[in-house]
Amino acid sequence: MQLFTLRKWQLSDLDSLMKHADNRKIADRLTDQFPHPYTRESGEGFLKMAMAKDPPNVFAIDVEGEAVGCIGIFPQEDIHRLNAEMGYWLSESYWGRGIMTAAIRRMVDYGFSTFDIIRIYARPFGTNLASQRVLEKAGFTCEARFEKVLIKNGELLDEIVYGIRRATHNL
Repeated sequence: MQLFTLRKWQLSDLDSLMKHADNRKIADRLTDQFPHPYTRESGEGFLKMAMAKDPPNVFAIDVEGEAVGCIGIFPQEDIHRLNAEMGYWLSESYWGRGIMTAAIRRMVDYGFSTFDIIRIYARPFGTNLASQRVLEKAGFTCEARFEKVLIKNGELLDEIVYGIRRATHNL
């Protein structure tokens, strides 16, 4: 596995963010909130949001001083307040190197130690087998599959829900 760090986003990350995020293969695996093409305006808006949180909940995945991906944990509200959703992406140049599995494990540790939550979940598309495998390697279990409930690029897709609970996670 290649060495990496999780760190806070900085304004100086804008160029690397645009370079690595502007990829149709990444955008096709995420919600429509992740734009393609990934513009400077998109990057500036994202950095403003990511840098405003205290405690921080969205981190850059840094390899050799360059932001090459992102991982975030989003505590929910109201009756879902003991849960947090996790989202992530990684530059295609770094796929298959074990980085995302390790980043998810670190983020789970951070999430359970920082936020008052008992469960972290992620919702990959049914077509995103790589993301499903990464979650399983990181200790998540498949909790549900909803058939043809998502619409992405004009195609109906399955939504898979993976979760990990504080009681089953070793801190």
